[in-house]
Amino acid sequence: PDIVFHMAAQSLVRESYAQPIETYETNVMGTVNVFEAARSCSSVQVVVNVTSDKCYQNNEMDYAYKEDDAMGGHDPYSSSKGCAELVTTAYRNSFFNESQIRLASARAGNVIGGGDWAKDRLLPDCFKALEKNKSILVRNPSAVRPWQHALEPLSGYLWLASLLWQDNGDQYTSGWNFGPDEESNLRVGEVVESVVKQWGEGSWDNPQDNGVQPHEANLLMLDNSKAKEKLHWMPTYGIENALEATTDWYKGFMKDEDPEAHSINDINEYVNAAKKKQLKWAQTKKKVGAF
Repeated sequence: PDIVFHMAAQSLVRESYAQPIETYETNVMGTVNVFEAARSCSSVQVVVNVTSDKCYQNNEMDYAYKEDDAMGGHDPYSSSKGCAELVTTAYRNSFFNESQIRLASARAGNVIGGGDWAKDRLLPDCFKALEKNKSILVRNPSAVRPWQHALEPLSGYLWLASLLWQDNGDQYTSGWNFGPDEESNLRVGEVVESVVKQWGEGSWDNPQDNGVQPHEANLLMLDNSKAKEKLHWMPTYGIENALEATTDWYKGFMKDEDPEAHSINDINEYVNAAKKKQLKWAQTKKKVGAF
């Protein structure tokens, strides 16, 4: 390969409490293994390591984290992503600074979109409950997250890789936040209310569990101004567009619509919306076809 995107991970916060060793092995040593493989492959010229918004030392203040803020993490998952960022910096400085490989890292917000069935994820839990006409159980309705459709950061990752590939690509070898704008930093309860409204019916509840619950952040936001200024990248969808596209995908899936065709249509609609906003990465006449 010429370009490598490293996105594999153990990506669940609550699972990281149950399986901390596996989480660190996957997210930290897995990253090391990918970088070592890239070093040994003569064709590789660009590596984009995707970590997480949770890589930052989260002090839970009314503050959007910037790329030069401290890495950290309260739980095993978050700290493993902070570690992955430190590994990225070390490999860039130690091994890739004088090689042909240009290495950057990317951090997204709380990504939503069709096809996610992982446990302990808000939107999949919503649609599973709605399909069965059950009340949606919400653990922490007051928690604030930077919500965005999956196609938002994906457009950023691809655009970043294309810039790294260019002759002047060395200037992009750093960390990048591909998070949403401030309007998409919503409480969990607000997101659930919007999903129920778009679905057409349903209810949700915040059950009180007297057992000991693992810590989960109540406030987390990203600052995307660096990507806007230096990459000319910005979000295409607002939160309502993102939730509508996500809800439509799951509705279609539950009506036995072809998920591949629906996903391709989603991509083309997203690209068309980006073209209307005159975003640089979308200035192409190519249209996505079958995979």
